[in-house]
Amino acid sequence: MEPTTAKVTAAVEVIRKRIQQVRDRKELIGEQNTKAALIDPLLSAMGWELQEIDEVRREYRRKPQDNPVDYTLFLNRTACLLIEAKSLEKDLGDRKWISQNISYAAVLGVKWCVLTNGDEYRIYNSHAEVDVDEKLFRKVRISDSEPKFIIDTLVLLSKEKMRGSLLDELWKAHFIDRRVRLAFERLLGEDDAILIRAICKQANGVTPSEARASLKRAIITIDFPLPKVLEQPVAPPPIPPIPPKPTPSIARREAGKKARETMTAMAEATLPNLIAAGFVKAPLELERTYKGVRVTASIQSSGTVCFGGEDCVTLSAAGGVARKSVLATPPSEPPPATNGWIFWQFRDPKTGNLRDMDSLRQEFLASKK
Repeated sequence: MEPTTAKVTAAVEVIRKRIQQVRDRKELIGEQNTKAALIDPLLSAMGWELQEIDEVRREYRRKPQDNPVDYTLFLNRTACLLIEAKSLEKDLGDRKWISQNISYAAVLGVKWCVLTNGDEYRIYNSHAEVDVDEKLFRKVRISDSEPKFIIDTLVLLSKEKMRGSLLDELWKAHFIDRRVRLAFERLLGEDDAILIRAICKQANGVTPSEARASLKRAIITIDFPLPKVLEQPVAPPPIPPIPPKPTPSIARREAGKKARETMTAMAEATLPNLIAAGFVKAPLELERTYKGVRVTASIQSSGTVCFGGEDCVTLSAAGGVARKSVLATPPSEPPPATNGWIFWQFRDPKTGNLRDMDSLRQEFLASKK
């Protein structure tokens, strides 16, 4: 076991006991005690020198008018990681905290940021050109019972790992895997002639109509195992010579402008905005048949999604809770990551057919062009 991994493992065990003691006593310890008792010891175990202001700044502002960041971590005097802390008793699902954390990172030009309450840690890629919900890379809870996954994830935030490009490499694989999974699930849900022919060729004796009917009954998902790159030290890649900086062409400038416009539009495609624009008329009943079980939810006028009496901030959060209820996983295990825009369906009042929520989002985005 690497020295940093061993230190983080020991710190996590101490912090887990402290969290349990606080919760057993039903105490509210507040943000400052959360930092001192739960967050600072973990950062020290990760190799960050909390007393070195060139390495760790608290309540950091780049400019006097900026909002302060609880922890800003530096490598070679360059900010590389932001940590926004909340008290242990706070639920990190509040979208305003997520957006606040990512906006801080954008202002400072920092790619990686973390939202934590001392127990749960959520790692975000602030530079990813996707909706806020999809910027989430990983989340873990120290109080959960999956120590290896917890340790492997937290070690990614250590000073040693932040020096290299490991997080960037893992994000790229995570991002591509997620896109491939969603594309494959969408492909299976469409009447694609090439796919139907391929299935019939492999499934001897199955007709195209039978294959189509079978796909409509199926709920097929793809899960990718986490990479095991953390088990061995990762050698830094060789530094290539710096080529002369090319002059950007008009086409490249236009492509960059279009990408920024797309990112801005996606950020605006939220349930509250779809409700305000009239694309969603709340309350809107949602449904989905998952693994043979029909689950239902409802979009409220506030923009939240109610499932099983619980108000969820986003469609994705509600979809994860719904899938977890069907899978009957242990309470300590977090809901599975879910794209709620594709998972949830509603019945079109004009046609009576089921449509996924992403179709409404695409109509909203088209209206902005």
